[in-house]
Amino acid sequence: MSQTKNRVINFSAGPAKLPMEVLETAQDELIHYRDHGVSVMELSHRSTQFSTIMQEAKKDLRDLLNIPENYDILFLQGGGTGQFSAVPMNLCATTDSVADYLITGSWSLKATKEGEKYCRVNKVLPSLDAYNGIPDQSTWNLNPNAKYVYFCANETIHGVEFNFIPETGDIPLITDMSSNILTRPVDVSKYGIIFAGAQKNIGIAGATVVIIRDDLVGHAMPFCPSILDYKLNLQNNSVYNTPSTFSIYIMNLVFKWIKKQGGAEAMGERSQVKSKLVYDVIDSSDFYYSSIFPKDRSRVNIPFRIGGSKGNEYLEKKFLDEAHKRGMVSLKGHRSVGGIRASLFNAITVDEVEHLSNFMKEFRDKHRQ
Repeated sequence: MSQTKNRVINFSAGPAKLPMEVLETAQDELIHYRDHGVSVMELSHRSTQFSTIMQEAKKDLRDLLNIPENYDILFLQGGGTGQFSAVPMNLCATTDSVADYLITGSWSLKATKEGEKYCRVNKVLPSLDAYNGIPDQSTWNLNPNAKYVYFCANETIHGVEFNFIPETGDIPLITDMSSNILTRPVDVSKYGIIFAGAQKNIGIAGATVVIIRDDLVGHAMPFCPSILDYKLNLQNNSVYNTPSTFSIYIMNLVFKWIKKQGGAEAMGERSQVKSKLVYDVIDSSDFYYSSIFPKDRSRVNIPFRIGGSKGNEYLEKKFLDEAHKRGMVSLKGHRSVGGIRASLFNAITVDEVEHLSNFMKEFRDKHRQ
């Protein structure tokens, strides 16, 4: 039976809302997984039952993103943050190797700082006073000898998203898609590695998807921990250690749900509709303020201020309080930037965003001077 009566609309940046259909299936199978007499959480990671779950998840993801045959899929632990270390330790032969990093927000900055522990980092972009957009590629300082070029496809904190694929020639392009994977179609063949933590668009916290081109496997530094070694994990089918079995199970359900919704194409169309509902309200007056250049605005994380560019503390608190009374939660901006943030991941429906949009209009009309 559906449990929707007392549920709120969760605009969290992660762990994020899950589709109700996924929650209900997980609820039904929680104690007795199909006819196996145990909970799905009790399945051995080396059992035939769990192996089937993982193979289904890989096949569905390959179908959803049209992943070419020369790419492998790994389900690892450590989140996107773990990959900040894994990427340089797997792709750089020595600590003297050079890697290009594009810093466009807090997450790419953290990745850069981690990369500096293992290789020589070249900061591609000019120094930015604020993370409010992506400088034109004519200003980039790419190193022709770089082992890879790294960027974060969508900065959840600042609301900056790459709406284009950087041109890097033959140098492998590495991207963190934790917050926008499967929110639109992706040409995987343009990338060397795509990785994504599951807890925003494709599941719950615990598992990290790594999509990697075959030729980038097998070059790990001697001191790379086994848990982060791509080759070792591929040789062991992502079960070198006990993986996040329940998280992978939920991903499997989410991938099937996305397929039923029409795939990445349908998710992309909905994403545009949802983000437009919010940005149209922001742009309709000077009551709400977004500092992000329109061409670089994120479709899935929309931070904004109320009452001016610096925000009005009283109005922003009142906005959050009144939103909560209307059944909308997790709209507070990240602690490092403040303000308001609406995260519109795949499980958030158009109707739920319309509810937010209508509330924003009413709040504006009531409180603007």
